[in-house]
Amino acid sequence: MSGHSKWSTIKFKKALKDAKRGKIFTRLIREITVAARAGGGDPGSNSRLRLALDKAYGANMTKDTIERAVKRGTGELEGVDYEEVTYEGYGPGGVAILIETMTDNKVRTVAEIRHIFSKRGGNMGTAGSVAYQFKKLGLIVFPADADEDKILEAALEAGAEDVVNEGERIVVYTAATDLHSVVLALEAAGLKPEESELTMIPENTIEVSGEEAEKLLRLIDFLEENDDVQNVYANYEISEAEMARLEAAS
Repeated sequence: MSGHSKWSTIKFKKALKDAKRGKIFTRLIREITVAARAGGGDPGSNSRLRLALDKAYGANMTKDTIERAVKRGTGELEGVDYEEVTYEGYGPGGVAILIETMTDNKVRTVAEIRHIFSKRGGNMGTAGSVAYQFKKLGLIVFPADADEDKILEAALEAGAEDVVNEGERIVVYTAATDLHSVVLALEAAGLKPEESELTMIPENTIEVSGEEAEKLLRLIDFLEENDDVQNVYANYEISEAEMARLEAAS
């Protein structure tokens, strides 16, 4: 699975960075609400909701907050009606960028996303302009000291596509439709993942460095800081040496 290791490590680090910004609760509440609205409030029959609840509990969100979000989704409580909209574009170096949003005002959101692209050296694209370069997969994360052989055996038996040791963690990749069943199979084998989610993995990557890398990361930071943005995916790679240089300079 070429390119997965470096990209997913960057994505993982940026997810932690995002949590420190204090936005993770807002994004999780929106995901829970939309998931409950789309598939009902029972996580036993709504795999998307179950994933959202697992992430919420993992982030130490209170039970009351979670229950209110579910009830807003099922209509038991009044709440904002969020719509899922995906935007596409290109960043410095020709890097493809996919932005998943949840918004109550598409006119406002598209204007803000377009403004960020134009101000930060990118270009807003039309629908479908970059989406074909990404594949939706399930991603299941275990700590680096987990039993890799046991994970590999259980995951492949459950129908996973691949298991990758990334050094800092062990990652199981699944088809999007198989994520829930593979998680259940791993848990039944006594293997409790740290995290599981649906993600977009680039089919091919573009290596960036120097000023292009700096501008690209700044563009992605600004996109992620937008209140309506849930996830940002991009098909770039940055070498470990270059990433160390950028982190030292920041």
